[in-house]
Amino acid sequence: MIIGNSPKTTGLNFIEQIVEKDLAEGKNGGRLQTRFPPEPNGYLHIGHAKAICMDFGIAQKYGGVCNLRFDDTNPTKEDMEYMDSIREDIKWLGFEWGNEYYASDYFEQLWDFAVKLIKEGKAYIDEQSSEEIALQKGTPTRPGTESPYRNRPAEESLELFEKMNRGEVEEGKMVLRAKIDMANPNMHFRDPIIYRVVNHPHPRTGTKWKAYPMYDFAHGQSDYFEGVTHSLCTLEFVPHRPLYDLFVDWVKEGKDLDDNRPRQYEFNKLNLNYVLLSKRNLLVMVKEGLVDGWDDPRMPTLCGFRRRGYSPEGIRNFVSKIGYTTFDALNDFALLESAVREDLNDRATRVSAVLNPIKLIIDNYPKGQTEEMLAVNNPEHPEEGEHNITFSGELWIERDDFMEDAPKKYFRLTPGNEVRLKNAYIVKCGDCVKDENGNVVEVHCTYDPDSKSGMPGANRKVKGTIHWLSCEHSVPAEVRLYDRLWKVENPRDEMAAIREEKQCDALTAMQEMINPDSLQVLKNCYVEKFVAEHPEMKYMQFQRIGYFTFDKEANPEHLVFNRTVSLKDSWKKAGN
Repeated sequence: MIIGNSPKTTGLNFIEQIVEKDLAEGKNGGRLQTRFPPEPNGYLHIGHAKAICMDFGIAQKYGGVCNLRFDDTNPTKEDMEYMDSIREDIKWLGFEWGNEYYASDYFEQLWDFAVKLIKEGKAYIDEQSSEEIALQKGTPTRPGTESPYRNRPAEESLELFEKMNRGEVEEGKMVLRAKIDMANPNMHFRDPIIYRVVNHPHPRTGTKWKAYPMYDFAHGQSDYFEGVTHSLCTLEFVPHRPLYDLFVDWVKEGKDLDDNRPRQYEFNKLNLNYVLLSKRNLLVMVKEGLVDGWDDPRMPTLCGFRRRGYSPEGIRNFVSKIGYTTFDALNDFALLESAVREDLNDRATRVSAVLNPIKLIIDNYPKGQTEEMLAVNNPEHPEEGEHNITFSGELWIERDDFMEDAPKKYFRLTPGNEVRLKNAYIVKCGDCVKDENGNVVEVHCTYDPDSKSGMPGANRKVKGTIHWLSCEHSVPAEVRLYDRLWKVENPRDEMAAIREEKQCDALTAMQEMINPDSLQVLKNCYVEKFVAEHPEMKYMQFQRIGYFTFDKEANPEHLVFNRTVSLKDSWKKAGN
């Protein structure tokens, strides 16, 4: 099979091309098995969505299986809460795993393998400090120097290794290192640490283990034990791949490796402007109260996006648009918003809401009269039907839809001008009433009884259309408008620069970069009753305003809505 622009591979990303070639050649017995291996030390963020779509999506596309494997080799940072959230996020994105595994499932096998390496002279216990080991490793251009413990007898290393696991060794006092090549140009080959002491109970194994394998040692072997065929990860693991392959060679020593082994392939990370990723940074933000928990709608976590009203389909579409390559790039956050906006336009129910209300009184509308106007639920899908919205002589409209002294191209309400009230009548604006501070509190108008939408007279054209709510038949609500959390386009680099310049911690640097206008809470809003009567609606378009969803704090007595995304890219419009 030819890889490139052949008809069979046109439109495939490079990982898909590799998979198709391997399957065609019968590698791994024609099987395809991937895995998603998160460390349960935090909540998943948008960067993980790209890996999830690759790991699960490629197995799904080619009839393989993707397993979920928790990389639980560092018990000091891991928690069952994070494991539960990871499962929920994967399912929410629309994927199911074949089996659920843990790196801790293989602790016995990894221990036995480490003991085997010690006996074969391929590993030794080193008692140098971490600082000494780092210095002794040399630099990419200068070979390292051998540890004074490199050639200690295997029996002695075995005894010390047992002591490490019995809890008789303090953390940092001893490590087990693989004996490879201290002059290798790949720094990862310079006798890497493969076990260290962690005197902390493990969420699954309790206090059984005190010596824990390092990621580079556990990862490839776990892939092999599980039968993984394609181990997919991000580009920072490119220099780790030779070590991955070497450890697989060692664990499979004496067996046929050419045709049946896990193979590591790397793709680019998801990087977004105006977003700060890494679970370490996100944990600081949560613990220090910069945000309201892991699911704060300003957070780049999947649960944060879910609470904000993003659809899983929108996120998957975004990942598909940016694609997979072998070079890193900074993606525009507006592209993510565009993908979500495009998806919500197709699925959101159209409803009316007024966020900054001003009263519109129709002077010639019969007092006490009401009418039920028909509103289409979703113009993209007429089969979803219509609902009624009550019309009356006293309405709420948006304050921005009235201007007493309007510029030439202002086509909304201004004295003497006509507009259409959406799904209802044409009205002509008269005067307005102001309070003692000069603020407009009421606008008066008259309506044309023959201009009702759907009536013959409704064909009369006016340039402006505005939405409305009946004062008596609408429901009060709180609306939260979310914006970007950071003022700077590249918060990661900016944070590093601030910390270096001011010699401060991450929290101090974050406080300098945070956008004070990232959350605006509007208390005096109104929505139509139809919304309150359907709390199951996930995705709504507040007409002429944006896309919204119920917040988790909402209840029948206190409606709370989160803005998911505006109708248009307001940042681009503002020149940001």
